[in-house]
Amino acid sequence: MSVPILDVVDLHAAYGRIEVLRGVNLSVPRGAVMALLGPNGAGKSTLVKVISGQKQATSGDIHLAGVHVKGGGKGTGSEDLARVGLCTVPEGRSVFPNLTVEENLVLMSYAGVAKGAILETAYNYFPRLHERRHQLAGTMSGGEQQMLAMSRALASDPALLLLDELSMGLAPLIVDELYDTVARIAESGVSILCIEQFARTALRVSDYAAVMSGGRIVATGEPGEILDTMADVILGGAA
Repeated sequence: MSVPILDVVDLHAAYGRIEVLRGVNLSVPRGAVMALLGPNGAGKSTLVKVISGQKQATSGDIHLAGVHVKGGGKGTGSEDLARVGLCTVPEGRSVFPNLTVEENLVLMSYAGVAKGAILETAYNYFPRLHERRHQLAGTMSGGEQQMLAMSRALASDPALLLLDELSMGLAPLIVDELYDTVARIAESGVSILCIEQFARTALRVSDYAAVMSGGRIVATGEPGEILDTMADVILGGAA
């Protein structure tokens, strides 16, 4: 069996005296799309912050593509994690609103990726960004800004892409379109962990799913198993 792209073992994290992650165990197979589901307050976003180097764990271990990147409360920084292939699209999209679409993309060339390759990848996955390439990013719709944020992440040629609440504040049709693109990205060989409160669209393109509640993973399986066995309140009640 191949080494998972991401392996989280007995991970704990806290804000002050309040423990938020209470022994999280999660394994993402290489080349797979996994949906991480659960209601608000389950600990999903804290887990993303710990995995991506934005927050320190209190204990536990994280392996990325077999490389030990966190343990004993110590962690690798975000820049080092990016170098070993981890890239996060955070909740809230995080584009530069006063730069054009193309300027947002070209900024990624400072990481050493050719400008032409960055633009080709972005416009191939999201033709609408080509149409909007001279438009200020802050004047685009939420869905278009999410496309831009995903394109900037793909410019780093990630091995593992973390998508935190991709559907936040977006219309269902736009969410469907974005997740269709997630499936295409996965076909190119990128492993993807989708963190979602609303489940069904993410499950449609996922190979595996895990449900988080109360700071722990409470169920894992194939998408059909998760839909059949978990209550709607755990999945966020989305149709």
